[in-house]
Amino acid sequence: MPLVRSLSVTSLNGLPVWEDENLPVENLMLFEISWEVTNKVGGIYTVIQTKAKVTADEWGENYVLIGPYYEHNVKTQVEVFEPSNYAIKKTMDFMRYQGFRVCFGRWLIDGNPYVLLFDIGSAAWNLDRWKGEFWDACQIGIPHHDGESNDALIFGSLTALFLKELADQFQDKPKIIAHFHEWQAGVGLILSRIRQYPIATIFTTHATLLGRYLCAGNTDFYNRLDKFDVDREAGERKIYHRYCMERASAHCAHVFTTVSAITAVEAENMIKKKPDVITPNGLNIKKFSAMHEFQNLHALYKSRIQEFIRGHFYGHLDFNLEKTLFFFIAGRYEFTNKGADLFIEALSRLNFLLRVQKCDVTVVVFFIMPAKTHNFNVETLKGQAVRKQLWDTAHLVKEKFGKRLYEALLKGETPDLTKFLDRDDLTVMKRAIYATQRQSLPPVTTHNMLDDTKDPILSTIRRIGLFNNRADRVKIVFHPEFLSSTSPLLPMDYEEFVRGCHLGVFPSYYEPWGYTPAECTVMGIPSVTTNLSGFGCFMQEHVADPTSYGIYILDRRFRSLEESCNQLTQFMFGFCKQSRRQRIIQRNRTERLSELLDWRYLGRYYMHARHLALCRAFPEKFQMEPIAPPLTEGFRYPQPASVPPSPSVSLHSSPHQSDDEENGDERYNEDEEAEKDRRNIKTPASLSPFPTGSQSDAEYHD
Repeated sequence: MPLVRSLSVTSLNGLPVWEDENLPVENLMLFEISWEVTNKVGGIYTVIQTKAKVTADEWGENYVLIGPYYEHNVKTQVEVFEPSNYAIKKTMDFMRYQGFRVCFGRWLIDGNPYVLLFDIGSAAWNLDRWKGEFWDACQIGIPHHDGESNDALIFGSLTALFLKELADQFQDKPKIIAHFHEWQAGVGLILSRIRQYPIATIFTTHATLLGRYLCAGNTDFYNRLDKFDVDREAGERKIYHRYCMERASAHCAHVFTTVSAITAVEAENMIKKKPDVITPNGLNIKKFSAMHEFQNLHALYKSRIQEFIRGHFYGHLDFNLEKTLFFFIAGRYEFTNKGADLFIEALSRLNFLLRVQKCDVTVVVFFIMPAKTHNFNVETLKGQAVRKQLWDTAHLVKEKFGKRLYEALLKGETPDLTKFLDRDDLTVMKRAIYATQRQSLPPVTTHNMLDDTKDPILSTIRRIGLFNNRADRVKIVFHPEFLSSTSPLLPMDYEEFVRGCHLGVFPSYYEPWGYTPAECTVMGIPSVTTNLSGFGCFMQEHVADPTSYGIYILDRRFRSLEESCNQLTQFMFGFCKQSRRQRIIQRNRTERLSELLDWRYLGRYYMHARHLALCRAFPEKFQMEPIAPPLTEGFRYPQPASVPPSPSVSLHSSPHQSDDEENGDERYNEDEEAEKDRRNIKTPASLSPFPTGSQSDAEYHD
């Protein structure tokens, strides 16, 4: 098959040079199967979408994504046409002859990969027969009432049928690699292996099914990880058939992978299989790249957030916006799993510290978590209307004042400023001032919640008493829907909002990877993550002193909840004590870590998994050196050459000194420091499944 596009793999800026796995991609065909191809359900959609470009560049015409057909997605995301590859077209014709609807085209994202989509509804009439065949093959029964599992069975059966017919068309060349993501796609893998199709298979779990359910139930998950009776736990939650599908997929695959070291430990205990390769999630850095303008973008979008604050806190805007920091947490509304409970408790303690030390720094915290709402809060809408009215009034008076000043200067008169504003102007301004008076406190939430009495965030806020009082140095804004540039309240996209904030806080208890702190990193925004998240483990492995680079890793594995809460409070309090200049330096360092998260670097992990799968499926044609170290080794960014902007080292005990510090004699050259970091990069030992050791081994640099 012709290879139209190819990838020449070289070192990214500052990263060590590495060799390609040298797979003969012109003699191979790669299929990647997922329920979230063109179908956004969760984070796996982001993984596949962002990885598509680097994979398509490597594999060219020999790369196809397989997913479910949903007409509303196809109309907006897919350019439909017939395949030019004869074998694929003939296989599609065979399936259409069987009565199945199959769609082929290009997915309109970066890389424009080919997609093959199966219409689940067109094959539903085979459900009972396929259930019987699946039971005969692996003794896994699927209940009639579980619609998601039924759809997964149909999707998997169609995938297996397609791969079998295509393998028959290809005969011996090219060889097929099929990469399945999550249990929804696993049926196709199980059937392909049991029926012994000549296919190299890979299975990736992004989070174990049972792990999600256990953590959602507030279980002491990690301390009891090796003590769960997994069959009983899955049965009690009525997901035993799904659990069996996931477990069978992991055990049947030639290569089993997961996305992080912490999830590898989870998989080993939950589905009793140690992953062969860890494949961390990356981002298409070009999409988030702001060239050298990310500091300017931060200032631009910060000013837009400040405009929202002026409206939301009208009548109580007695704090200095230039000394106000914006923190945020975002993601699915999983109160405990995402660490929102710990975050709010730490905010209460931060508020106490800032008040006791009489700090002039104010922290406004945004909770961006979608929840069920009725509509916008009237008081919040009124605040933005009042702000706009004040803006219009100020501009009206400014125009009159400017015109009178201009005319006086033309006449050669010395301006008498007392005559420039007449009684009407003063009346208009007084009315505008009176309009800013309010009898109530600024609302904590921007929307009317469907059931605010039972909402966990609002209930916790009531318990700790953070109601946006004047004396509070920590203010809270709960925005219970995803951000949009068309919103009448906060008209910003998520990327713009993140760039305008100062710190992302994600103290997750259960986070197999963690795209939110990763997105902060590539946009140069410091963030708090944990050693129970895949991203946190990855940064601990690759960065010698994460805190110096704006990655604060909270210890939730080896410390009690109380100790973790105190540590988070200290992280945030230390950040508040930094001067503006120190925050700029830290953002520069944070943005430099974006190279670590580029798919052009992390794609090597997937390359290694594919090579390993080929060696196990076709040992007579593909070999790997058994004693050679895997090419998926990482490296460590060293501690910055200059003194890190750490409050414990370089700051006064009070942020009152921050303005003076900006005029100090400390010399700093970001380009020189970046060059020193790149020269000092060291290659470490290979990645271990999970950092082991006692609590003392997990100490952090403050």
